[in-house]
Amino acid sequence: MAMIPALPGVALFGTAFGALAAERGLSVLEAVLMSGLVFAGVSQIASMELWSPQVTPALVLTIAFTTLVINLRMLLMGASMRPWLADAPPLQVYPGLYILTDTNWVSTLRYRREGGADAGFLFGGGLIVWFTFVPSTAIGQIFGTLLANPRPYGVDMILPLYFVALLAPMFESARRSVPWAIAGLVAIAVQSVLPGFWYLIAGTLAGAVAGGLLGDE
Repeated sequence: MAMIPALPGVALFGTAFGALAAERGLSVLEAVLMSGLVFAGVSQIASMELWSPQVTPALVLTIAFTTLVINLRMLLMGASMRPWLADAPPLQVYPGLYILTDTNWVSTLRYRREGGADAGFLFGGGLIVWFTFVPSTAIGQIFGTLLANPRPYGVDMILPLYFVALLAPMFESARRSVPWAIAGLVAIAVQSVLPGFWYLIAGTLAGAVAGGLLGDE
């Protein structure tokens, strides 16, 4: 039930990726395999925007570096759950980390905050997102560019609003909100001056440093 509010946004995001993949010449099978195996929505969008039929070493390195930058946030997301998952069985931990997304990460934080103790929650949430995102990729690829740009429909706001709704009750004091505010402000500032996805890394690192410096109350 915790994942249901996010699923429309996940589905339409997958559809948008499928449409972009079709525009770049990927078949339905190729697009679905990419979503199923890579399962990194923003990175997939970025790689498709950079993609060219003329594959060169420079192109491969550019795509690899871009996806690395975008996904570096996963290191901090995984680290944030180590105090809880460190003693859990590997079969419960690693499958969940393989399908870790922003969506099931924030939902898992909320679940843990409310007293949940089942380490399988992360994997279960990720599996729900996977079974929504991957079929949506096929739909987007088949129907072409219908939702290649989801912004006119307000789709791009669904997941951010979902995150806000989950995270807001976790802010028990102004002090705990400071790292989030710093992360957001830094991300906005970097996005206004640097192209690409550097704002994701800058905001994440700024928030992490701020949280470390503030320490516990």
